[in-house]
Amino acid sequence: MGVQGLTTYVEGNRHFLQDVRFRDSRLVIDGCSLYFRLYFNHGLDQQHGGDYDAFLCLLDQFLSALAACNIQPYVVLDGGMDPSDKKFPTLRQRLQSKIKEADSISHGRSGSVLPILTRNVFIQVLFQRGVPLVQCPAEADWEIACLARQWSCPVLTNDSDFYIFDLPGGYLPMRFFQWTNVNGKANNRYISARCYTTNSLCRWFGGMNRELLPLCAVLAGNDYCAPKDAETLLAMLDVSAFGVAGRSRSRAPTSRIEGILVWLSSFSSPAEALEEVSRLMGEEGGKGKRGQKGGLSSQLWAGMQEYKTNAQSSMAHWFSEGKVAPAGRTAGLPECLSQAAAQGMLGPLVLDALVMRRVLLIPQVENSKLASSHCSARGIRQAVYGILLQRGQDNVTLGRGGGVQLRGPGGDVQAQDLRVQGNISQGTRGWRGRGGRGRGGSQGIILPAQQTVHVQAQSTSDPICVEEYDRQDMNLKKNQVEANPPWTPIRVDTLGQAPLGVCLGALLEVLGVKESALAPVPLHLRLAVAVTGFWLKEAIPTPSQLQLQALVLGMVYGELSWNNQPGAPHYQHAGPQLSWAAEGNVQALLDRQRVRPGERRGLDVSAAHSFSQWQACLWSALCLNQLLLLPLPEPHLSWLFSGTLVHGLLRYLKGGRTAESLLAGGSLCGQLYYSLLDAVRDCSSKADLSSASTGRRKRGGGRGRRGRRGGGRGARGGGQGASEEINNRFALLMNEEEYDDDW
Repeated sequence: MGVQGLTTYVEGNRHFLQDVRFRDSRLVIDGCSLYFRLYFNHGLDQQHGGDYDAFLCLLDQFLSALAACNIQPYVVLDGGMDPSDKKFPTLRQRLQSKIKEADSISHGRSGSVLPILTRNVFIQVLFQRGVPLVQCPAEADWEIACLARQWSCPVLTNDSDFYIFDLPGGYLPMRFFQWTNVNGKANNRYISARCYTTNSLCRWFGGMNRELLPLCAVLAGNDYCAPKDAETLLAMLDVSAFGVAGRSRSRAPTSRIEGILVWLSSFSSPAEALEEVSRLMGEEGGKGKRGQKGGLSSQLWAGMQEYKTNAQSSMAHWFSEGKVAPAGRTAGLPECLSQAAAQGMLGPLVLDALVMRRVLLIPQVENSKLASSHCSARGIRQAVYGILLQRGQDNVTLGRGGGVQLRGPGGDVQAQDLRVQGNISQGTRGWRGRGGRGRGGSQGIILPAQQTVHVQAQSTSDPICVEEYDRQDMNLKKNQVEANPPWTPIRVDTLGQAPLGVCLGALLEVLGVKESALAPVPLHLRLAVAVTGFWLKEAIPTPSQLQLQALVLGMVYGELSWNNQPGAPHYQHAGPQLSWAAEGNVQALLDRQRVRPGERRGLDVSAAHSFSQWQACLWSALCLNQLLLLPLPEPHLSWLFSGTLVHGLLRYLKGGRTAESLLAGGSLCGQLYYSLLDAVRDCSSKADLSSASTGRRKRGGGRGRRGRRGGGRGARGGGQGASEEINNRFALLMNEEEYDDDW
C-alpha cells in the first residue's frame, strides 16, 4: 500500500525513531521490499538485463549478517493482485512509469527497472539457505502485520503503512537497518537499527488514541482508499495551517501529514472524529453515518479496516507446523498447487490469470521501437492460461476469513508434494534438507480484503481470454490473449493425479522440443536449453549466431561458478586427466570480458532486446513448469545469466575472436559448451513439425506472430526416459547427487 508523505514526515523526526541494537530475535521480513531494496541500493546492473550472480552474493551477505546476530528471518511475499481491484489504477500507473524508465535506461539515462528474474532468484536462494518463506495470494501487508503482532517481533520493510499498523514489536525501516556493518563481539553481535512504534508518534501528539492513526492514513491518501471527498474536507480544515502548540518547528508551514495528525489529536476516538466529518460534510444525522452508503465517513471507516489486524495469524501455523488454521485452507486450486503457491513455487502470473483473468507483464530494458519482448513468449503464456481456465464450471470465492474457495476436485497432495520437493532438490543444490519448515500438510492462502470473485468457464464456443497489460511503443496497452491449452490432455483440477510423463509431455509440446534432444544435457540445464531453442524460433528479429554463442558461454561460466561455491558437490565423474586449474583459468578469462561500470560505450540495444526476449521466454516457461509441478527441475538461476557478462562476451565475439579462444585449455568447459550448443540447435529445429502442431498454430494463436509454437508436440508419455538415460555422454557433468535421485 503506502501512505503519501508519511515516510518523509516520520523519518525526518528523530523523536519517532529509537536507536536499537537488534539481535536474538525473530524478524518478519517483507520479501518484496527486501529484494527491491537490495537490488536498487547496491549498484547492481539494470541496463544489461541484470547480474543475478551479484544479487545472489549480496543476498547471501544479508542472510549471513542476520545469522551472525542470532536473528531468525521469516519472509512473507506478495502474490497476485488484490482481487478487490482497488489498487489496479495505481498498478497501471506504476507499470506505465516503468516503461518510460526502461526506455530511459536503454539510452544511458537514469531510471529503476528490476530485472525480470530477480524475484525467482530471491526465492531460490531462500530455499537453498533454508529460510522460512510463505507467499500470500495477494498483498502481504496485512498478513505481515498479523504475524508480527502475534509474535511481538518487529517487521523489516520499506512500506509506510507500517507506521500505521499497531505492532508491539515495532517497525524497522530498511533505510536505518545497518546490516552491512555488524557490531559487537562474538556471541553478542548486533545490527544497528532504528525502531518505530505507534506509541512514539501518539505521545508526540499529546497521547493521541492509536486507533485514530488509520484515519490519518486514509485522509492522507493511500493506494487503496483515497476518497475524493477527503480533499474537500482537508481543504475545509486547511490542515496546513495547524500547528503543534508549545513545540517549536523549524519547518513552516507544517506538513500536511502533521496537520491531519494535529486535527485528529483533538478527538478521543475514531467514532467522534467520523461524527465530526459527517457534520462538516453535511451528511444527514451525523452520528452513525458510517453505515450509510456513499458518505465520506462511511468510506473512511471502510478504509480504516485495512489496518485492523487479527490476534492470530494463519502464517504462524504455516511457519511452525507447515500448515494453517482450518479457516484459512484453500480450495482455490488443487491442494498440490496451493502447496506450491504458498512455498513461492507458483508465480503471481498464474494466480492473477486464475483469479482475475488479468496479467501485468514486467517491463524490461529493450528497444522500445520494436514489439515488447514478451511477445516472443506469448505461446507459452497461452498454454498457462489454457491449462488454468479450460475446465468445467467452477466458482472461486475470495475472502479474508475463508481464503480462496473453489468447488471442484482436489489432488493427491502427498504424492505430488514429493514430486515438487524432489525436483526442487535436484534443480537447485541445497534445497533438500529444509526439514519441512514451511512445507507439508495443508496450507492456506488468506486474502487481504473481503471480496468475492466468480471465475466461470465460458461455453465451448466462446474463446476464453486473459487481459495482458504490456508495452506497445511507449504506452501501456491492454491485449486480449486467448487461452490455448496444449494438446496433451491435462487439466488443472486433476494435476495431482497426472503422471509425470504427461506433465513433461505437455511442457515439451509447448516449447516445441523433443525429449531426445535434451538427453545429453545435465538435468538442471534442460529447461534452460529447451527455452533457448524456443527463443531461437520465436524471437523477432531472429537472434544472431554470436548472440547464441555469448548466451551459451555465459551458461558455461555459470556452471563453473556454481561448482566453485562453498559446499558445492564437485563433478564426480571427471577423469584423472581433467585439470581444475585449467578450468579455473577459463572461468577467469570469461569473467574478464564483462562490461564494467563506467565504460563509455553505449548499450547495444539490439542485443539487449534479443536477450530480453530470452529472459521473457524463460520467465514464462518457469511459470508453466511450476504450474505443471516441475516436470523439469528449475535451473540455477543465479548462475544461468549475467547481463554484463553476456554483453561483454558478445562484444568479444563481434571483435572477430572465437569462442574457442576463450575455452582453450578447459576440456570440461569445451565439452559443455559444444554439448549445450548442439542441444539448443536440436531444440530449435523446425524440421519435425507435425501436422497436428501446424494445425494448432493456425487455430490458436500468437495472433500477429509467426505462430504459437515453434516445434512439434514433443515426447508425450515417456516421462522418465530422459532422466534415466544411462548413456549420457555428459555423465561427467552430473554429480552423484543428481544420479542418486529418482527424477
